[in-house]
Amino acid sequence: MQRRRREKESSGLNVWRSYSDMMAGILLLFVLIMCVTLFQSQINYENSIKERDEKLFLQEEYTKKIMSQQNIVDTQQDQLSTQDELLAAQKKQLDDLAAQLAAQQEKLDEQSVTLANQQSALDEKTTQLADQQQKIDKIIGVKADVIEALREEFASNNINVQIDSTDGSMVLDSSVLFAYDETELTTEGQQVLASVLPIYCNVLMQDEYFPYLAEIIIDGYTDSTGGYEYNLELSQKRSLAVAEYLLNLSQNFLDADHQAMLKEHLTVNGHSSSKLVLDENGEEDADASRRVEVKFRLRDEEMIQELRTLLDSQE
Repeated sequence: MQRRRREKESSGLNVWRSYSDMMAGILLLFVLIMCVTLFQSQINYENSIKERDEKLFLQEEYTKKIMSQQNIVDTQQDQLSTQDELLAAQKKQLDDLAAQLAAQQEKLDEQSVTLANQQSALDEKTTQLADQQQKIDKIIGVKADVIEALREEFASNNINVQIDSTDGSMVLDSSVLFAYDETELTTEGQQVLASVLPIYCNVLMQDEYFPYLAEIIIDGYTDSTGGYEYNLELSQKRSLAVAEYLLNLSQNFLDADHQAMLKEHLTVNGHSSSKLVLDENGEEDADASRRVEVKFRLRDEEMIQELRTLLDSQE
């Protein structure tokens, strides 16, 4: 009994031992599991901390990079803003220049119109001047031809007469035509006039010259002896005496129509002592001053002289 009791107690004790060992094993296992779990948790925690630190570092680096890029962007934005301001200023300058150019173009257009009008007026004036110059040349040519024809005609008749190359005047000595202080022609004077006046007038009355003829002029001059009024009357009567003799003489060498033309174109003037002839010493040559001049004037000679002065001034 006791043995069975012992065996039973021993068996119960073994059971508790086994249970205790099992519980100790379980507890140890639990502790091991807890240690492993804690260790793993520690590792996970450290990894998490490390990962967090790495993320924070990466985030900080990224933030720095972002900030750096933002600074660059801000700098570029400032530069763009500055460039925009410069562009705006340049655009304003360009707009101002465009306005100035437009104003200048408008002025140029106005000036072009003015220049065109001036050029048109100048062309018209040039054409007029060319026509007038042609007319001058023709008149001058006619006058030169008349003077040359007078010289040739006198030479062919063996008459020694000086024809002025400028105005075609023929000078007659008053001492031959008139007695001293007289107004009636002498016989010798009439002979002289009868030999030279028909030749002079016939040349001027030729068909190729007469259309240009304005006047046949007879001018009387005296020396300075006596008063001006007396000499004026004397010179005028002497030139009139020559004109009257010419008109009477014209019946011998002109037909009725040409005689009428001669009367229409004949002009008589007395100049007293207004144009004295001087000698080499500048003294009055009384004999040369007492004279009668026969000359001619072509049409528009006054206009020609004015035009010549105008052309000379323009040149």
